[in-house]
Amino acid sequence: MTVRRMAIGLLAFFVWAAAACASECRVLTPADDVAGIVEAAKAGDVIELSPGVYHTHLIVRAAITLRGQPGAVIDAGGKGSGITVRMPEAVVENLTVQNYGANLYERDAGVRVTDGADQVTIRGMTLKGPGFGIRADRLMRIVIENNTIEGRRHMHVLDRGDGVYLNYVRYPKLTGNSVRNVRDGFYFENVDGSVSRGNFFTGAQYGIHWMYTRDDSAFDNVAAGVIGGFALMSSKRIHFENNTSKQSVEFGILLNVCDRCTVKGNRVEGVHNPRGRAALDNEGKGLFIYGPGENTVVRNWFEGGDIGVGVALGGEGNVLTENTFINNKIQVRYVGRAPLEWSYEGRGNFWSTFMAWDFDGNGIADKPYQPNDSLDRIFWIYPEARFLMDSPVVALLRWLAQQFEIDRGKGVTDSFPLMAPIDVPGAAQR
Repeated sequence: MTVRRMAIGLLAFFVWAAAACASECRVLTPADDVAGIVEAAKAGDVIELSPGVYHTHLIVRAAITLRGQPGAVIDAGGKGSGITVRMPEAVVENLTVQNYGANLYERDAGVRVTDGADQVTIRGMTLKGPGFGIRADRLMRIVIENNTIEGRRHMHVLDRGDGVYLNYVRYPKLTGNSVRNVRDGFYFENVDGSVSRGNFFTGAQYGIHWMYTRDDSAFDNVAAGVIGGFALMSSKRIHFENNTSKQSVEFGILLNVCDRCTVKGNRVEGVHNPRGRAALDNEGKGLFIYGPGENTVVRNWFEGGDIGVGVALGGEGNVLTENTFINNKIQVRYVGRAPLEWSYEGRGNFWSTFMAWDFDGNGIADKPYQPNDSLDRIFWIYPEARFLMDSPVVALLRWLAQQFEIDRGKGVTDSFPLMAPIDVPGAAQR
């Protein structure tokens, strides 16, 4: 038995040795031909860059692992992409890439992943430059995790690259990334099944921007100090849950011609446009529903905005229930002709501006709530008459309208308003 065990052990050693010889692990310095070595590497090789600045562009043509030791920096010299990955299953990790190009038409990026390079992993990277942080096209199952991406703050926001730009990508996973001073934090176009979890965005146009996508999901993401928090546009079946938007300018959450999306458990605070004007309908909106679509908006928190929820050019097919609207200057702006009912199965929303009774103690107010009346809609259509809003004549007209229920069945009605807010934590603390 001892001889047999020794034979099995020797056999296992030789198998391991053969596998080790089949791949190679090399530690390189800035004095080496790093670009040539990386390009010539074979599948399974591990290439590690020691501390120092590497003035080069790298092309990965095999399923290798390319990693950096602390202090390893690739400087792309202001043009092109720092690292280009052309082969599936490659891993790029723990490197700093800086000073890559700004030509968005040429897809300049800190890390660019080309068509067909499926199942690539990009993790632990620090990417600083004017182009895309990470750009990937026509591939599937890319993993992007725990990266720090920073654009050029002094550039106009629309001239910057996106933190992550995915185009015709299926089933990507993006987790734990921190993105600042870019165009959009994540921009997804014609993407299927993306999962974005635990990412942070600031100094951008939008935190996450979905366009023509399907079956995406986002959880526990935070957008703070951006123009618009999260933009769901022309997409289907997005599941958007437990995210937070703070101190944005235009909106916290945008539903623009989306269908069968679920917006649940999100928290939006302090949407304010200092240049907003009622005549242009560009005040900050916690939730902005624009165009047709049938979506479910449930158990979200909208607080301290110019407008709690704005609806334009449609929006009649959306279900809003168990949401909390607190201390928004205007709770709802809707100027459409079709009457909207914002409750579902006997439960409406909480409105901090609604004072009502609940004699039976069931948590539902004893009378419906209409956040706007005909006079509000007149003032929105004719903003030059807003100076009359607080006049005694308008107060009298509002009182008469309430007594005779002139506005019943018009605009937005919540037939079952809640008496108490529903706490919504939003994204998990990061």
